[in-house]
Amino acid sequence: MKNIEGLSALWDTARTVIPISAFLLLFQALILRKPIDNLKEFVIGFLLSVFGLHFFLKGVSMSLIPLGDSVGRNLITLEHRWVIILFAFILGYFATLVEPGLKALALEVEEVSVGAIPYKTLIHAVAIGFGGGMAIGMLKILKNIPNTIIIMPILVVILILVYFAPDEFVAIAMDSASSTTGPVNIPLNMAVAIGLSKIIENSDPLLNGFGIVGLTSLGAVISVLILGILTKF
Repeated sequence: MKNIEGLSALWDTARTVIPISAFLLLFQALILRKPIDNLKEFVIGFLLSVFGLHFFLKGVSMSLIPLGDSVGRNLITLEHRWVIILFAFILGYFATLVEPGLKALALEVEEVSVGAIPYKTLIHAVAIGFGGGMAIGMLKILKNIPNTIIIMPILVVILILVYFAPDEFVAIAMDSASSTTGPVNIPLNMAVAIGLSKIIENSDPLLNGFGIVGLTSLGAVISVLILGILTKF
């Protein structure tokens, strides 16, 4: 029975990868009329991506999500609330450093800018912003602050920074925010936020636990825009 369930879960993962792969293959062959370079390597890579995605999702559901939920539930036992906020910043910062999407973006930015925007500089700038957004999100949960009161001032700050930041950093900031919402940050940080919100009295997990990923993305936008302004000096 367990073997059947395992194969069924593997097939469910494969079904998410097959459509996009088939679409690209058909588009390449029928529309662009170009051959598939190294078909054998493509097939091996496809199988690796299916198995890799399957095992990653299985691992996340067995480790990061329950661990994050447990940590979030137990944070309330800390006497000082500032320790919780500091923990949130550190968690967001280090989780962002291992985000594969951000690494890919930073490498592309460094290459296109011919080294003017170093790979590590961009990654750490985004990580600082993400951690800051995570800290603000945890403060929102602890103080039960409405989303509009948190989001509106942040949007105003972003609009002001956009005016002063170089145009290229505005575009990079938007892509940086998207690249942080990857397979590491979303399950881990959301689980911690929801876990904390579940245990706080008079806190609605649906209202307070969710939305924290958006705040972290806004924090990443702000940090990259500030980096762009600093480059002027």
